[in-house]
Amino acid sequence: MEGLQVLTIWEKAQFFYQGILENGDKRTDSWLLVYSPAPISGIFLCYLLIIWAGPKLMAKRQPVNLKLVLIVYNLAMVCLSAYMFYEFTAVSWMSRYSLLCQPVDYSDSPLAVRMARVCWWFYFSKVVELSDTMFFILRKKNNQLTFLHVYHHTTMIFNWWAGVKYVAGGQSFLIGLINSLVHVVMYLYYGLAAFGPHMTKYLWWKRYLTILQLVQFFIVIIHTAYNLFADCDFPDSMNMIVLAYSVSLILLFSHFYYRSYLTSKKTI
Repeated sequence: MEGLQVLTIWEKAQFFYQGILENGDKRTDSWLLVYSPAPISGIFLCYLLIIWAGPKLMAKRQPVNLKLVLIVYNLAMVCLSAYMFYEFTAVSWMSRYSLLCQPVDYSDSPLAVRMARVCWWFYFSKVVELSDTMFFILRKKNNQLTFLHVYHHTTMIFNWWAGVKYVAGGQSFLIGLINSLVHVVMYLYYGLAAFGPHMTKYLWWKRYLTILQLVQFFIVIIHTAYNLFADCDFPDSMNMIVLAYSVSLILLFSHFYYRSYLTSKKTI
């Protein structure tokens, strides 16, 4: 009897997993890291392993000089973010996207596929951004391996795997558009900072970068909340996930801002 029950549970698990695989956007199934959650889950587990083992391996070693790598990496991310911002903006404009209600266009029209493609690039950029953590570990900047940093990086890869797998376009375009713009500014800051301490006097606007990040989350919340309660052909489940996730990021980034810029002033 127990064996039969276990078999039934196993069959249900298989049926559920098969549903995950088969119920996605057929246009994106063949694209890298999309069809199955297994590859991105493997990357996630490797990422956690590196976070656990990396600082231990670097404990008795000197920090690695990554100045040139960081300059090239950050400026490359500026270019990629700028490209994605342009694509999200151009395609949504040419497709006459609505800011209030925009269902996903699952057709094979050139603009629909182009929007799906930039959504994939945005998802892939989140995988590339896991490198930020590796650089912290190699440079022995373990104080920057905060819960906010790890939570944000790991959740984004799964959120956008689901985005590209099921809703590559539509309502989610605004998230990619705003975040790409924010990342142009963010990686420009990091790219300039990588040149050395002599750049510090030009980087007085760091705190405003955090404010910009908070503003984007508020915009996403307003945009998503309206769509959630409107009669719009976009999955409410996706809207609810985005809403809850944005609230969590507002709380975490607000705490970071308070600790970094307000508490430090009181101490001084």
